[in-house]
Amino acid sequence: MSLPDFNNKQVLITGGLGFIGSNLARQLVDLGALVTVLDVQLPNFGGNPFNLTGYENRLRMNTCDLRDEANTAQVVCGQDFIFNLAGQVSHLDSMQNPIADLEVNCHSQLCLLEACRRFNPNVRIVYTSTRQVYGRPQSLPVSEQHPLDPVDINGIHKLAVGWYHTLYHRVYGLRTTILRLTNTYGPRMRVADARQTFLGLWIQQILAGTPLTVFGDGRQQRDFNYVDDVVNALLLVAGAPATIGEIYNLGAPDPIALRDLAQLLIKGNGTGTYRCVPFPADRLAIDIGDYAADFTKIQTTTGWQPHIPIAAGLARTLEYYQMHLQHYL
Repeated sequence: MSLPDFNNKQVLITGGLGFIGSNLARQLVDLGALVTVLDVQLPNFGGNPFNLTGYENRLRMNTCDLRDEANTAQVVCGQDFIFNLAGQVSHLDSMQNPIADLEVNCHSQLCLLEACRRFNPNVRIVYTSTRQVYGRPQSLPVSEQHPLDPVDINGIHKLAVGWYHTLYHRVYGLRTTILRLTNTYGPRMRVADARQTFLGLWIQQILAGTPLTVFGDGRQQRDFNYVDDVVNALLLVAGAPATIGEIYNLGAPDPIALRDLAQLLIKGNGTGTYRCVPFPADRLAIDIGDYAADFTKIQTTTGWQPHIPIAAGLARTLEYYQMHLQHYL
């Protein structure tokens, strides 16, 4: 299935200064879309103005909070598409400050959906959820029919927001689609710490010449999607009427053990080491173990499948941070 025509379409990206949002914004601008990026730039959330370097004058920027109902109502008006990527993604932060996570991940999302219901009910909405809603897998690969059993506050809130989108479709007719992402990586991800992804921290560690930190024995299996493949999935589902009201997993055909991933990253860098350390208690309590997604549903509906192998994706990621690391620390 080919990408929809975004030329001269009004597109809003919430969380558009973040990792996936900024990559999506750049692609949409290149496709001729009239892009508005909304990002409140809360500390430690991943929003980084450097992510849109070179594109600052080719899109509109809005720095208000989604919980500002008047601004949100104004910004959704006239939009053809909303790619809803705003939110707090740190699992540990959500456990340490659950009320803040509730505010940022739930309250703000209800404000957005209410604004769409009242002022732009025909807008097309794609929401990015997470594999975390499934919790610890009962069987692999994990399909959309797997039981929902989050192991942390962030997963519970992301699940709730997904249900908000589904409810607003069923009751009010909003044209929503939910993507449950697995481990996304690539240029413009947060690497200052492990709040967004442990692989980001590994990038920082390997470029600093320090050992990569692998929790446990490193045998945990995970699947990874390069950010360009995720952006492609977002664009495809936005243009496919058959995806309205649906939920889809993203994933990769070949999950990899974390210690093998560490070795692959070291090989790509040409130097480096890793060390296995015991899980910290707070991380062990919410770790999900092995995970691999079944992405048959989205592949059948849209033709989407990942195209960037993990080795190639890691090489591109390393090259980006070798040039730009100072903007992410």
